[in-house]
Amino acid sequence: MSKKLRIAFMGTPDFAAHALRELCDSEHELVCVYSRAPRPKGRGHKLQNSPVHDLAELNNIPVFTPKSLKSRASKEEFAAHNVDVAIVAAYGLLLPEAILNAPKYGCLNIHGSLLPRWRGASPIQQAIWHGDEKSGVTIMQMNKGLDTGNMIAKDEISLGSNMSASKLHDLLADMGAKLALQVLDDLAHDGKLDAHKQNEELVTYAHLLKKDDGIINWNQSAAQIDRQVRALNPWPSTWAEIGGKKFKIHKVELDGYECNDCKCGEILSKDGLISCGQNTTLRILKIQPAGKKAMDFASAVNGGYIDAI
Repeated sequence: MSKKLRIAFMGTPDFAAHALRELCDSEHELVCVYSRAPRPKGRGHKLQNSPVHDLAELNNIPVFTPKSLKSRASKEEFAAHNVDVAIVAAYGLLLPEAILNAPKYGCLNIHGSLLPRWRGASPIQQAIWHGDEKSGVTIMQMNKGLDTGNMIAKDEISLGSNMSASKLHDLLADMGAKLALQVLDDLAHDGKLDAHKQNEELVTYAHLLKKDDGIINWNQSAAQIDRQVRALNPWPSTWAEIGGKKFKIHKVELDGYECNDCKCGEILSKDGLISCGQNTTLRILKIQPAGKKAMDFASAVNGGYIDAI
């Protein structure tokens, strides 16, 4: 590495904190950190910093938490940092063109998918939900569009049949952190960024998840429901009606048993075997009755939350 880069980091949740931690341990100079403003949390509604905010303070990096970057004052404040490049990861605020253009080498985004697949808000969940064989991270040169910028670097990971959203989140957070540092080291050495355009014909969009996405339809195949449960837990979580009662479904597993004459949603055994669409079956491993803690299926039956089989 021929020189240190002056870096601004912009991020908010734990996914971004992985990258900030990697940069804190690097030889580059972290000039400032931008994160979403502290938000009320818990019963006392006490203001709580984001994971990125706390990590930045721990490392004595100045933290800025504007509610918007659209004002002239915010743009001038950011430009005054005089950084070479900004690293952005799940920041949560729109970056106006003046912000995008302020750093010498622009703003680089750590995106949790193999662009152009899964542009948008929920790439990690959608990759699992749609049965993708692989996922990964892309370091992208940001522009005004939604994840439309030129791609600088990628790294990928295979998605096994048991991959959950929480596990994939952590794997991609670590992968993105290391890849971003590699890109910065290359930039410091070469003095330029090599990037190429995305193939617009391969674009898919990952919509912002909402609670209704978690509704399980037992008419779907067991494989589809299994992917939905793995993709949408812990949030927005998945739920279904069983015997006329509403339950959260936290964990399931595929079962090879076929049931040709079964009604979809029919409970077939006390250990959670349930009939799904296309003559398939699924086993519910962890279920949560309304107002109760999560438990295994047999405990729900024994506790009277589910009618005896």
